[in-house]
Amino acid sequence: MGRRFLWRVAWFMVAAFLLIAVVLTIGVVLVGAAVGLIATPPAVRILAIAALILFIALVARGGRRFRRMAVNVGELVDAAGRIEAGDYGVQVAERGPREVRTFARAFNAMSARLAATDRNRRAFVADLAHEFRTPLAIIRGQAEGIGDGVYPGDEAHLTPILDAAASLETLVEALGTMTLADVGSLQLHREPVEVGVLVNSSLTAFQSLADTGGVRLTATIAPNTPAIDADPVRIRSVLSNLLSNAIRHTPSGGSVGVSASRSGDAVTIAVRDTGEGIPEELRSRVFDRFVKGPGSPGAGLGLAIAKDIVTAHGGSIDLTSEIGKGTEVRVTLPIAS
Repeated sequence: MGRRFLWRVAWFMVAAFLLIAVVLTIGVVLVGAAVGLIATPPAVRILAIAALILFIALVARGGRRFRRMAVNVGELVDAAGRIEAGDYGVQVAERGPREVRTFARAFNAMSARLAATDRNRRAFVADLAHEFRTPLAIIRGQAEGIGDGVYPGDEAHLTPILDAAASLETLVEALGTMTLADVGSLQLHREPVEVGVLVNSSLTAFQSLADTGGVRLTATIAPNTPAIDADPVRIRSVLSNLLSNAIRHTPSGGSVGVSASRSGDAVTIAVRDTGEGIPEELRSRVFDRFVKGPGSPGAGLGLAIAKDIVTAHGGSIDLTSEIGKGTEVRVTLPIAS
């Protein structure tokens, strides 16, 4: 790639040198013919004078165009230097020749993306620091209390430390998954997964939690639903997150149902609850990171990670919700070949 670039630069320099040589030669010949240094008939001399005037006008126009292009390129170079220094929001004027305008437009688009990425990064770090602060404060407070003799080192005072440590472990694992997904390195061990087995085993794992909250669990698997091509561990974690959210936000006496059916070359798994629903202002952002509803005990990463995992499988995830009536989350995954 580097050698090809050097060859292009070399050819450009050669072409520029030849162009300058041709222009100078033509200029010298026209000047010589116009002032009589080169013997020519009167008619040819008049044509040479006219050609010289036209030549000077063209050179002057080309010079102005070149200077404008040089100014525009200079602005781009200056803006690139400012981006290198950390000013990601810098923009340049889209003017000059068509090629320069196209370059400037692409530069502005790149700058805007860099600025947005930088804002998201700063917000992500701030949210992450906030999520780490609470469990660390619990661990430190309880440990200092036990160390100073204020609290006894019994189960009641050690449990908050263990719970906070588990929260930190979950958060670190979630961040690892998101980081791998962002760089496209999330490893999937895909195999044919029977949807009925996946759904029923997941419901069994959450039966105790549902019984405690007075929530009824149901499963509806359409006949002849094909197996999906998926990483069973990753997809089980997605379904577990959806079931956990649904049960937690469904009041006693309500129900959470999981259904699955074929949809073209894919299978759609839907988790439907009769809970409180998601506020309208949050629905469009529920799959963003650190977005959670009022009173939610989590870090707001569960649905974001679920989306990363489903997307890595080549599938899709979406939801519909209505306040007071419940929420339905739909996961669509490719079938096994």
